Amino acid sequence: MELADKVILTEWRPDWVADSALLADALSAALGPIALRIDHIGSTSVPGLAAKDVIDMQVIVANLDRDAIIETFTSAKFVQKYEEWNLHDHIPAGWVGDVEQWAKLVFATPPGFRLGNVHVRVSGSPNERYALLFRDFLTADPGAREAWGRFKRELAATTQTLADYGSVKDPATDVLMALAERWAADTSWTVPKL
Repeated sequence: MELADKVILTEWRPDWVADSALLADALSAALGPIALRIDHIGSTSVPGLAAKDVIDMQVIVANLDRDAIIETFTSAKFVQKYEEWNLHDHIPAGWVGDVEQWAKLVFATPPGFRLGNVHVRVSGSPNERYALLFRDFLTADPGAREAWGRFKRELAATTQTLADYGSVKDPATDVLMALAERWAADTSWTVPKL
């Protein structure tokens, strides 16, 4: 096992906010009207939550026109990630519908930016909503945030590779998101308008 295979978490860092803003500006300039919205997502977007030191951004598009999106990102020096888990998001247990609604593209950040992943998803898709609800719920609920951070630290300490970490974290996230759905209903949370 190489050190790079092991999941290393760090306590939340305020510079993730500034770095995500710089990345959002670069994405906006590079993508123009292709990007309907750009959001900082994932654990680095939740103040106080431990995370891998990797910024996750979400770019919302009208449709997943792969050729046009890949060409635009590539010309801006973003590198496409081709692994299967970078082409479709994890589908939560019990979800019913067309699995293609969970399709996405992922690009690594170019040189000069903090290590990051840019997830390109379709407006109105369930994976767009999932990412934003995860962020907003954990930001709003300190107890859930602390419990999720503790779970992630214990999982990182007991798994050997990123793949092992992900194979346990994905179904556990489904449990967390059941609580998030209850919170969304109680607070009338909705996906922010474009």
